Amino acid sequence: MQGVAEILSTKTFYPENIVSLLKASADEEHLIFRKSAEIKEKYVQNKVYFRGLIEFSNLCRKNCNYCGIRRENMKLLRYTLSDEEILTAVRFAYENHYGSVVLQSGELRGRGFINRVSRLLKKINRVSDGKLRVTLSCGEQTYETYRKWYESGAARYLLRIETSNPQLYASIHPNDQLHSFHTRLKCLESLKKAGYQVGTGVMIGLPGQTYEDMANDLLFIKQIDADMVGMGPYIEHKDTPMYNLKDTLYNRKERLRISLRMIALLRIMMKDINIAATTALKAIDPFGREKAIMAGANVIMPNITPAKYREYYLLYEDKPCLDEAAIDCLQCLQMRISTTGHYIAFDEWGDSAHYVRRCNDNKYPIP
Repeated sequence: MQGVAEILSTKTFYPENIVSLLKASADEEHLIFRKSAEIKEKYVQNKVYFRGLIEFSNLCRKNCNYCGIRRENMKLLRYTLSDEEILTAVRFAYENHYGSVVLQSGELRGRGFINRVSRLLKKINRVSDGKLRVTLSCGEQTYETYRKWYESGAARYLLRIETSNPQLYASIHPNDQLHSFHTRLKCLESLKKAGYQVGTGVMIGLPGQTYEDMANDLLFIKQIDADMVGMGPYIEHKDTPMYNLKDTLYNRKERLRISLRMIALLRIMMKDINIAATTALKAIDPFGREKAIMAGANVIMPNITPAKYREYYLLYEDKPCLDEAAIDCLQCLQMRISTTGHYIAFDEWGDSAHYVRRCNDNKYPIP
């Protein structure tokens, strides 16, 4: 059997090798993180890009078994930010030199919603004088909708696959046409065709998930040639059907450990993509995001949603920074990131170097 150092020296990773690295002893773990740090510094430098996160609505037509804003959660107060509330958050990001913002919501598909997002994108462009990149994370849509939003000013789109195992995917979603693994794959293809920097990601430590599943998740992300990735530990929510499986899960410390290794291995496998240090990491460990930056991540999404709404956008339990003002979050992150030997790339879009390269190679010409 190959050792950690020998596996890391190879150019091609196979499922069994990835599993070995995910299961490597604590004494060998430093080899993985040292390799990922070397690659990160060489290909994306020790920069951290900020994406100001605006969770503008928790209305959702989906009913995913793991999600706190699922349609059938009647304990949740629903909200939608006004245009002015969204633009106030955008102005904060612009005035504080963030390179980009993320508009995230539950999934809706009505014409009114689609047109509103288009109008918002144009308003954001005017408010920021075209100096803010915009990422959307609004779920599964048609190619026509994706293209409409792209033409209105969105440059990136995040749509997590959640898990690349179709059977596991089915187990964490209702068994109906609204929750289809095939549809999710088709949407990822449509996003690339529409011209976006395409982001995806997985949950780590799901009930029934194996190390082999997680290895295949990394290979899936590489196979679809993603430009950016947001992945982190699965954290249960008490008002979801999956909460009754909480006693079957890896403990939270183990989910954190595996998540950090997944980030490091993805950096090694896909050297020039953008990888987010997700907020879920901080829900487990106060320094979870900093540890992810050290492991290979290069993006952080400070929450700039108005504080009074944040407690109603809980996809999982113990979400941090619910009552923290946007300016306090910024100052805290500046201090924390400085301790990692990295620096914040203010006033930079932070486009995925992978995206730029694949477009220049003309492998995926932008329509």
